[in-house]
Order: sequence, then structure tokens, then C-alpha cells
Amino acid sequence: MPKNDPYATYDNPLVSRYASREMAALFSPRRRIETWRRLWLALAEGEHELGLPVSSAQVADLKAHLTDIDFPLAEKFEREIRHDVMAHIHAYGQVAKKAAPIIHLGATSCFVTDNADLCLFREALHLLAGKLAACLFALADFAEREREHPTLGFTHFQPAQPTTVGKRATLWAQDFLLDLREIERLADHLPLRGAVGTTGTQASFLALFAGDHRKCEQLNRLVCQKMGFRHHLAVTGQTYTRKLDSQILAGLAGIGESAAKFATDLRLLAHRKEIEEPFEKKQVGSSAMAYKRNPMRSERICSLARFLTILPLNGLATQSGQWLERTLDDSANRRLTLPQAFLAADAILELVHNVTSGLVVYPRIIEKNLQAELPFLATEDILMAAVKAGGDRQKLHERIRIHSQAAAREVKTLGRPNDLVARIAADPAFARVQGELDQILDPRRYIGRAPQQVKQFIRQEVAPLRRRYGAKGSIGDAVKV
Repeated sequence: MPKNDPYATYDNPLVSRYASREMAALFSPRRRIETWRRLWLALAEGEHELGLPVSSAQVADLKAHLTDIDFPLAEKFEREIRHDVMAHIHAYGQVAKKAAPIIHLGATSCFVTDNADLCLFREALHLLAGKLAACLFALADFAEREREHPTLGFTHFQPAQPTTVGKRATLWAQDFLLDLREIERLADHLPLRGAVGTTGTQASFLALFAGDHRKCEQLNRLVCQKMGFRHHLAVTGQTYTRKLDSQILAGLAGIGESAAKFATDLRLLAHRKEIEEPFEKKQVGSSAMAYKRNPMRSERICSLARFLTILPLNGLATQSGQWLERTLDDSANRRLTLPQAFLAADAILELVHNVTSGLVVYPRIIEKNLQAELPFLATEDILMAAVKAGGDRQKLHERIRIHSQAAAREVKTLGRPNDLVARIAADPAFARVQGELDQILDPRRYIGRAPQQVKQFIRQEVAPLRRRYGAKGSIGDAVKV
């Protein structure tokens, strides 16, 4: 085996294959430690402004070395002292020598670990919001183009009253809209843990400020403001309540839920040869069956969504299992669960946008499939028209029942086309409405207000979001393997 072979150790496919580089970078060690240092800077600035023995030169020293991170040195310290936060305090002090004595003054490890997590989560939520908007807009554009295109509707995956291709797309879009609102809510209301000491009592800061409660509160507010947060939790233990993690994971799982519904519907429609995901010119559908156009992207969406929608169980178990002010059995689980939940949600939205931006519609197949069922769906209107023309409702109903069963036998038993309309047209009992049959069988007669509903949905729900997110939203650069 070659020395330092990059292919000789496990590689997380969420990073190497699926998620965007921007989301992977957000949860990188560099970004995390830079955020720790920004928190140490915010703390020092607040302490300086409130009169503690932290000089302006020390604050400037911290600021000058925010990104000057010696990871090998920090790893060396951690091997010796077995504490990651203390290792990075020492590493920071090696480059910010003036500030070394006051780094982390009055704080506990969770000041940087928990607060940094919340900073990263909020940024990641905003990133996902832009991608949700992009998916929503792509679906809205598709719905607008297809808003008047009749297609067979389904309930129980059995033929039902027709809808339109565009109206069906708004059902997918509405789910993503609900996800967007939830992600925005989480991002906008996410609090910072703040500067509250070892068990959340602020005892260390109260001692530093010689019993001045007002300055303790001011320091908390200053740290929040400097980190761009409007508010902090009113009370905490050593950690922020892991209930926040559960709520975030539930919001992210909602994205997977919506995406899996969309992708599953598309897989069903691809089976019916009505709508397909984009298929690249040299793409191979099967190593054996060269003719195949497998819905690979939609299947990947469903696969990633299955992974994502299970992750909230970790949050529930972690929060419910925390003892008193905190236990450390949350740490390893959170390191795995939360970043991977964001990476999975990101990867899913990248795929959804790729698919929704290039949906392929086959109008003739859609029309053929609709016409195969429309005669059955139109029998009530045919019956009503014949009664209005002077026929006996009960006798006509019986004639339609007989013809429908005979036509169904032609289709199901003999594999022949649906000839129900021809049977009705040839029946003297319906002679008075023969001239109306083409009109009665016009698919647009059965789509109700579907086109108007599409226009209304876009006008009321989508258009205001375009003004906030831009015409296309924001999508990243995921590795599309």
C-alpha cells in the first residue's frame, strides 16, 4: 500500500459525492476554530468595554490572529492535555502572545463549543433557505408552463378526476414552501447560549465584576450583539438546551420528507413514461440493459432522505438523556448527527434543484394515458346530458353500467383499447347526445380550477419570496456524481 494513500481510509460520501463545497466548508475544522476565536475576541472586547483588566492591545492581538491557526500544534497540545478547547487556547496564545493571559477569561468550554455550533447552524440554515427558495422557484416556473396541461389524477394510485401537470407541481412546491418557512423561523429565532459560566449561573463573571449583576447582563448582551444575534437563552445549564438540536433536526428532516415525496412521485410518473428527470447525453442507465433510463437522481434523493429523516431520533434521545446541568454523552453523537443532517439536507436540495430545473414532459403519453381512462370518468356527464335530452335516468344508468363492464373487459382481459365511447355512441339510447360526446370528452372540462389555482399560488406565495431571494434563489456547487 502506498504511503499516505488517500484511498486507504473511509471517505464520507456526504462530503466527497453529495453535499456542496460551501456546506462542507461550513462544518470544517477550520471554520469551527475560527468561530471559536471570534467568540474569544467578542468576549475579550466585551470585558474590555466593561472595565475588566483586558487591554486594547490584547484585543487587537486576538483580532490580528483570528485565522492564524496552527492545527498540528493544537493537536500536539491535545495529545498531552486531552482537552480540545484548552489545546486551542494554548495554540491561540502561541501566536497572540500579548492576549494569552486573558483568552477565555471567565468562560467554560461550552462558551466556545455551544455558541460556535449555534453560529454555524444559523449560517447553515440561511444557506438552506436560499436553496429551498431555488427549488421552489424552479417548481413554480415548471408549474406555470404546465398549468393548463390536463393529466390523469390519482387517489390510492388509482385513476381519479383529472388535474393538470402544473397543479400537481404546486403540490410539491407547497411542501417545500412549508419547509422554507420553518427553516426561516429556526434561523431567525435561534438564540445564542451567551456568556453564562460553568453551570449557567454566571458565577465566574459575577466574581470578575465584583458582584455587579448589571455588568454580567451587559456582557451577555454585548457578546450576542458582536456575534450578530438578537437574543440569547434566558437560562441555561452548562450547555444550551439540546431541545434546540431536536427542533433543528426536525426542520431538516422536513426537507427530506418533502423531497422524498416529490422524488417518489416522479419515479412513479417515469414508470408511466409521462415525466422524467433530466438524462444526460452520455449517461448510462444500466450496466446490462443499455436501453434503460433509470431515475437515478430521484432514487438518490429518496435514499438520502431516508438517512436524514431518521436523524431526529438522535436529537430526541440526546435531549431526554441529559442529566441535570449536562452530561458529556451528547458530544460524540452531536459531532456526527448535526453536521451530517445539514450536509444531507444540502445534498438533497442540490439534487432537487437539478431535477426540477430540467424536468422532461411527454405530452403525447400523458394524453394517451388520460384518454384511456377519461371515458370512464366522463360517464356521469354523459348520463346527465342524456337525461337532459329527455332520457330515462335509470335506464340510461343501466346501459352505461353494461357498456362500462364490457369496455373494462376489453382492456383488462383482452388487452385492447378502451372502446367505451364507441359503445355509447353506437347505442340508440344515447342518440340524442352523440353530437355532444366530443365536447363532453374534452379533458379541460374536468380539470376544474387547476390552472387558476396555479396562478394564484404563484402570485400569492411565490412572488413575494422572489422579491426577497432574487429571481432564482441560491444554489451551490455540489459534487454531482
